[in-house]
Amino acid sequence: MKLQNKKIAVVGGGPGGLTLARLLQLAGADVKVYERDLNKNARIQGSPLDLHHDSGLAAIIKANLLNEFKNNFLPGADKKKIMNECAEIFFSDHETKVEENFDNPYFRPETDRGALRKILLESLQPETVVWDSRFISMDKQNDGWQLHFENKNSVYADIAIAADGANSKIRPYITGIKAFYSGITILEGNIDDAENTAPQIATLLNGGKIMAFGNSKVIFVGQKGNGEIGFGASFKADENWAINSSLNFSDKTQMLAWFKKSYSEWSSIWHGLFENATIPFIPRPIYCMPLDQTWEALPNLTMLGDAAHVMPPFAGEGVNMAMRDALELSECLTSGKYGTVQEAISFYETNMRKRAANAAKESLDNGETMHSEKSLETMLAFFNGH
Repeated sequence: MKLQNKKIAVVGGGPGGLTLARLLQLAGADVKVYERDLNKNARIQGSPLDLHHDSGLAAIIKANLLNEFKNNFLPGADKKKIMNECAEIFFSDHETKVEENFDNPYFRPETDRGALRKILLESLQPETVVWDSRFISMDKQNDGWQLHFENKNSVYADIAIAADGANSKIRPYITGIKAFYSGITILEGNIDDAENTAPQIATLLNGGKIMAFGNSKVIFVGQKGNGEIGFGASFKADENWAINSSLNFSDKTQMLAWFKKSYSEWSSIWHGLFENATIPFIPRPIYCMPLDQTWEALPNLTMLGDAAHVMPPFAGEGVNMAMRDALELSECLTSGKYGTVQEAISFYETNMRKRAANAAKESLDNGETMHSEKSLETMLAFFNGH
């Protein structure tokens, strides 16, 4: 095996990095994951995600974790309602949604990010993840890399893999190509114990997810585990909106006033999202890598997930792409088809870029559609056609 006697460092302990570590360990590789979080409980996990048959789920199956996933996903959370700004329902599959069927290629089970992370972490060999490891830089050493961390000793790796997200500090060692702003910002919030704190919203959601369209703006709402609800107000804005708005995202009263003004045409029902949210709200300007990016493969360094191809979330492909990256990269690195690690990396990267470009274009197009004047009409036509 090309990885025999080689130390592999994966920088970043998100779904992509952890999936890769699991798959490489199953193949007998020596791999460590360096994660900046203090410990496994340090980070508040974001909105739920749905795994797709040919990417996220395929990786889970290859990692021999399907049974664990089935025990931890959110049944019914993939049910959806399409609404307008007045909270009128124009589409719902709550009554017609096919029961959970993991053999159905169109079934997209929802899971909490925290639950997915827990499954992956528990599948790894003890002490695979080195917590509290904030990557700073790295230097070429022999045929590999010396990696430096803010609060840990430096380590040597024969192969380094960047899984450190959209603001990757390793990506510049591979390419200088940077992401561009999509023109859309999402303001994220979370409601704890929603059934009691925001019963009207919880009833409207009914354990599934909502997409509401109106006045070239969108609201996304989704059921999370432990009775929580996640939501996002999505709108077109200047790239520096969060800074220039002078908003205090930890001031619930100020944020509610902003929402009432910015979403003035929307029903007061939606006020419950901001009235009952935990603080702070999180503004997320949405970025995308150029669709035509390319670079020369290196013999000992590559990347996956958002580090390689950050894209808007409007096709639900982000985590799925990262997990498919992990699946394909692990297969390339452990396959006997390639004479060298560099050949394996080159094959992986060529296919990854093409696949990611297609997904990114779909995400960009969907984002434009969702924030257009005819968004509701167009999205209804799409879902009714499926």
